[in-house]
Amino acid sequence: MTSSFVLTTRPPHADTAEWEARLALLGRFRMEIRSRRVVLSPSVQRLLALLALHPEGATRGSVASTLWPDLPVGRAGASLRSTLWRLSRSSGPSRLVDAGGNCLALAPAVGVDLHEAEGHAASLVASRDPGPVPLPVLAELNEDLLPDWTEDWLLVAREHFRQTRLHALEAVSRHLRDGGQLAAAMESAMMAVEAEPLRESAHRHVVDVHLAEGNVAEALRHYEFFRRMIRSELGLGPSSGFRRLVAPYLGRPLDP
Repeated sequence: MTSSFVLTTRPPHADTAEWEARLALLGRFRMEIRSRRVVLSPSVQRLLALLALHPEGATRGSVASTLWPDLPVGRAGASLRSTLWRLSRSSGPSRLVDAGGNCLALAPAVGVDLHEAEGHAASLVASRDPGPVPLPVLAELNEDLLPDWTEDWLLVAREHFRQTRLHALEAVSRHLRDGGQLAAAMESAMMAVEAEPLRESAHRHVVDVHLAEGNVAEALRHYEFFRRMIRSELGLGPSSGFRRLVAPYLGRPLDP
C-alpha cells in the first residue's frame, strides 16, 4: 500500500531550552527524556520516526497503513493503538505524541536532530559567509538518516537528506577555501566524497583545495583517481568542466 504522506522539509523549530525530549534519527535511533536515555520497542521507534518526518501531523489511518502495510485496516489500527499505549508506558509523564482526534503529531517539546540538521544545511547553502562552522554541525552533516533501517517509507526521506547534506558540505568547503581555511575546507570536501564516492562535484572541491594549497601533484593524483573510478564504475569520463580545471597542469591533451 502506498503512503499518502508528503515529505516536508521546513518543520517548525522549537527553542532548544524548551525541549523536554530529544529524538535522534541521524545514525542510530536514540531517544532522551530529560537528558536520560530511554529504551523503546521497535514499533514505538518507528512511530516516532515516521511522525518526525511529517511534523505537520498525519491521520491515524495513514500512520497505521504505513507502519503495518500488510495488515487489514482493522488490525493495523489495533496495532497503532497498542503502540501508542506502549509509548505512554515508556515515556512516563512526558507527552511525546499529540493524539487529539484523528490526527497524530510529535509533541512540540520533542526536539529532532534531523530538523536541526536541515536548518543548518539550509543556512550554510544560502549564506555567503557562514562564519565558523561548529564541529557538532559538521558531525550531523556526516550522518545518514537511520541507515540501518529498511522501511520503504524511509527511502525518499533518506535520499532527500543525503542530497541536502552533500550540498551543505560542498558549500562549507567552498566558503572555507575562499576564507583561506584550507585544512578545514579539505575535511569538508572529503566528507562529501566519502558520503558519495561517485559525486563529481565533491571531487572537484577536493581538487580545488589542493590547487589552492599549491599541491598540484596531489590535485592531479586525485583527478586521476576519480577519472579511473568513474570509468570503471560507470563507463564515463569526467565532465568537460572538471577536465578544464586541471588542463593547465596536465602536460598532455585533455581526455576525450
